[in-house]
Amino acid sequence: MPSIYDFKPAFQGMLRPLVRELARAGVSANQITVLALLLSCLVGGLIAAFPQQHWPPLLAPVVIFLRMALNAIDGMLAREHHMQTALGGFLNELGDVVSDAALYLPFALIPGIAPAPVVIFVVLAVVSEMTGVVAQSLGASRRYDGPMGKSDRAFVFGALGLALGLGIEAGRWVDVLMLVLAALTAVTIFNRMRNALIELGAK
Repeated sequence: MPSIYDFKPAFQGMLRPLVRELARAGVSANQITVLALLLSCLVGGLIAAFPQQHWPPLLAPVVIFLRMALNAIDGMLAREHHMQTALGGFLNELGDVVSDAALYLPFALIPGIAPAPVVIFVVLAVVSEMTGVVAQSLGASRRYDGPMGKSDRAFVFGALGLALGLGIEAGRWVDVLMLVLAALTAVTIFNRMRNALIELGAK
């Protein structure tokens, strides 16, 4: 099933000149990974601290776009400029999961949004990323199948943050959205397991 992740190569191509400059400046892939994590934690903390204000969710689409760019940059630095390390592997996988939780869970504190659907969605998102990693540990490729991968989650929450930040009132529509996202994430988990098993069976 299609996913925003499919557009990653084109996005990387746009960022490649910047990546070369960062490599020349001595910036490491791990530094970029940590920066993305800190930005997510900062904005998530602001949403949690000021859940009744409109401006913190408005920061979400900004930091989500920056994080997507930073995630692409750290990967290119690691692969194309020989910065791959074991620590970087841990930071890359764990950083994504922690960043998602830190940025998305605080939306459950916004008045008008039921906490349970948000928590369910975030838990399933963590499981979906774990499924991709488990596939790799079993000898398949790291699975990024959709329809609700990391980039798709980022797009939806960026749009949600923009809507709430512009003054659209939270309500039942957000709860329904979270349940739809949870269902799509469950499909994602199934797709990653199924495609990994197919790949392993073909070896």
